[in-house]
Amino acid sequence: MSAQQAVLRQPESYPESRLPAGIQPLMRPAALGRATELAFLRWEKRDLVATERFWRDFGFHIAAATPQRLVARGTGTVPCIAIASAGPADRFVGPAFLMSEDTDLQRYVQELGARWLLPAELPAGGRGIELSDPSGRSVWLLQRQARVEPLPLRPSVTATTNTADHTPRVNRTVRTPIEAARVVRLGHVVLQTLDFAGMAGWYLRVLGLIPTDVQYLPDGSPNLAFCRLDLGAQPADHHTLVIVGGIEEKYEHSAYEVLDLDALGQGQQVLRAQGHRHMWGIGRHLLGSQLFDYWYDPEGFEYEHYTDGDVFTADAETAYSPLDFGGIWAWGADAPASMKPQKNLRTLLRLLGLIRRKAITPQRLKLLSAALDAPARPWL
Repeated sequence: MSAQQAVLRQPESYPESRLPAGIQPLMRPAALGRATELAFLRWEKRDLVATERFWRDFGFHIAAATPQRLVARGTGTVPCIAIASAGPADRFVGPAFLMSEDTDLQRYVQELGARWLLPAELPAGGRGIELSDPSGRSVWLLQRQARVEPLPLRPSVTATTNTADHTPRVNRTVRTPIEAARVVRLGHVVLQTLDFAGMAGWYLRVLGLIPTDVQYLPDGSPNLAFCRLDLGAQPADHHTLVIVGGIEEKYEHSAYEVLDLDALGQGQQVLRAQGHRHMWGIGRHLLGSQLFDYWYDPEGFEYEHYTDGDVFTADAETAYSPLDFGGIWAWGADAPASMKPQKNLRTLLRLLGLIRRKAITPQRLKLLSAALDAPARPWL
């Protein structure tokens, strides 16, 4: 495409109160309770030594390490953000959410068959329950978790950024240390599912989440939801949980907040120097606005560093936009092809099996292909 023909564009966004005809709103069931934090993620790993090395280089602080279990925290007051237990497989086990004190956990036991967690299972005291989402993934709901003292963190350089119309930094330089990015906290997790409507409805009901941005397929059906916590008048991250409709049940990635852009950049230098595998970045997302940098851990699971994300109060209206692969990022290098289903024999056989089991229809596959296969940046 020539420069004269190129048209720079971004997909239109519509508030839910003014949806055009044909776009279906995401159904929001009545909530059983209210999540106030994504507490930590749980993993099973065959090689805890390799996991510990990556976690340290990525910027986690290792709170406890034994041959059977790793516990990591950030610099904030949350006692842990990741737990890896030794096991026969490399797999994501599930997320743990902190619930509001007025959430009745016994209701989940009665209505959803949840079980009470044993005190020895809880890494920071309190109490909690375990239940299974529609894919069979373990989900923990916790209350009364202990807090810890924050760890030291250098001052952010963001407030002293010089711009064309504002120069607060005079007779001073920006020379941040070359060090691991020092993760402050766990921000969000992204889950892919075959049954978008069922999975989204389950998490909205169980956690009382609010959809911030919903993306829809060419037929107007919702297929991706960026969901935030309901913290009332307190601003919450643009998304804490993302549900995306796809061709399998899987963990997509998890994201961890760092201090500022310099932490993002210096953290990238450390990870590159230590031989870890880079995935994507640095760039800026469109929905959520985060500056990002993605990495693979030793087993190929995706981790994201981010900073400068959007926040919203509970009264902000849900917005809708078409699902478009180019809508993942505002600027930066093109998203890697690995973020789409790979077009190979293995994928073809999986799709044929899904169609035979009626887990997905040819019509839905066609809609997904239309959304993901269009050129993300047709002007390039």
